Amino acid sequence: MQLTYIQGLELCGTFAFAVSGATAAINKSYDVIGLLALAFITAIGGGTIRDLLIGATPVAWMTDELSNTAIIAAAIIAAVFFSYVKKLQRWLNIFDAIGLGLFTITGINKGMAAGLPVPVCVALGVITGTFGGLLRDVITGEQPILFTREIYAVASIAGGCLYVLAGIFTNCSGDIIQSISVTVIVSIRLLSLRYNWQLPRIDNRK
Repeated sequence: MQLTYIQGLELCGTFAFAVSGATAAINKSYDVIGLLALAFITAIGGGTIRDLLIGATPVAWMTDELSNTAIIAAAIIAAVFFSYVKKLQRWLNIFDAIGLGLFTITGINKGMAAGLPVPVCVALGVITGTFGGLLRDVITGEQPILFTREIYAVASIAGGCLYVLAGIFTNCSGDIIQSISVTVIVSIRLLSLRYNWQLPRIDNRK
């Protein structure tokens, strides 16, 4: 079966987030069932919520054997090679950033295919890109990245806006625009971690 660029993009995002979820499960010493469950939840959580919001049922993962296979493969790879990288926090951060970038674009594409307004499409991209990680953090008892001062949703919004605006105002190939937008999201996220960029704090103390 030959994949389109869009399908390949979503498959890569699925794999990246599944690795992120599996790695988080191993960090918490989960058993095999817990590892697989967290890999699936992280990979499909945002997309499931997106599909339910736009009425696309059955949701994507229920009819996509290739994505399910990619999630299982990602969980196995993370488990087998984790001992070599368990001391590197970058392992989780890099895959999370890749998943954020790829899923943001696939979420926007789903919204556009449904004929929704551009702002709604961007919102769907952010939901697709961030809610899998949100569910992962809640389940593992970590403070959700989405609700901290970290540059996370902002990276998704920035790359998503770039994607839709470039599609409207330029004649570049869709594949090129998507690749650039994903790179921007991943770069913003990783640079924010490298240089400790944070959003302003809302302080209600008087």
